[in-house]
Amino acid sequence: MQDAPRAPEDDAVKAPGKVRRITTRTIGIAVAVSAIGVAGYGSISSASSGEDFHSSLTIVAPAAAGGGWDTFAREFQQAQKANGLVNNVQVVNMPGAGGTIALGNVATLEGEATTMLVGGTGLLAATQQYDSATTLDDVTNLAVLFEEYNVIVVPADSPYETLDDLIAAWRDDPAALPWTGGGSFDQLVMTDFALAAGIDPVDTTYISSDGGGEAIQALLNGTAAAAAGGYADNIDQIEAGRLRALALVAAEPVDAIDIPTAAEQGYDVTLSNWRSLSAPPGITDEQAEGLDDLITETIETPEWEDAMERYHWTANVRMGDELAPFLAEESERIARLYEEMGQ
Repeated sequence: MQDAPRAPEDDAVKAPGKVRRITTRTIGIAVAVSAIGVAGYGSISSASSGEDFHSSLTIVAPAAAGGGWDTFAREFQQAQKANGLVNNVQVVNMPGAGGTIALGNVATLEGEATTMLVGGTGLLAATQQYDSATTLDDVTNLAVLFEEYNVIVVPADSPYETLDDLIAAWRDDPAALPWTGGGSFDQLVMTDFALAAGIDPVDTTYISSDGGGEAIQALLNGTAAAAAGGYADNIDQIEAGRLRALALVAAEPVDAIDIPTAAEQGYDVTLSNWRSLSAPPGITDEQAEGLDDLITETIETPEWEDAMERYHWTANVRMGDELAPFLAEESERIARLYEEMGQ
């Protein structure tokens, strides 16, 4: 969840959530979506026909089935179904361009309160990577619900026993120590690590993998020496003894995860993969409050609490007045990392 980042323009770091008129380029994205998934787009349109969202709701996962955004959407759907919170709730997968295809489509559903878009750090980053005509400014941002943490791993037989060992070798010859990761977010984490360690990210060899499974294979077959990847993607290999975990990328230690944080080891790297929900632009305050209430009801269900535990998600709920400043800060942070990549 591919890598052609850019140095964003000034308007890329404005506080998301502002509603703007949809541009011609945004409508072009919607047309592109119809070419790759007419049925999916039709489902969104019919579910978003103005009926009460407690009767009908469509959750858009901006990626193919099986990934992190899809998992979030389907667990959210299941929690609502199991508790009768919505009469008819469906998930529509709309992959493409790091999530910006789906974002562009949802932004055209002006005033429709029966659609919610799953997003997060990766979607915010993709709007900058792909120079997207549509950004989070163009939808109604509702909530950040949780975050997933990255872990720094090496093969079990790696000569690097500690994070300091890895950093020392990386500093000695950045190009000779290839990194990998399952997506653009993982490359952002690697870049943040390089900066914290005094290494120029441009000098580093980074092998982009298509998902966490491919990144793990790159480690196990010797193609890469180290990786930044999602904890949930790597925990089985760590517990099986095939990978060695050197650091958890989290602001604070996590009780259920017995891996020291990068910060505890002297490296100020805390970028997390948070997940969010947004609605189309132009909905009323009353509709937004209703969706906020529905989100709150959903995350208080036993089914959602079980999903949080199963997927090792860490609650970090941000709604209301604290949401826009958080998104603006994250946007600025990601923009700086892209500039450091030199891409």
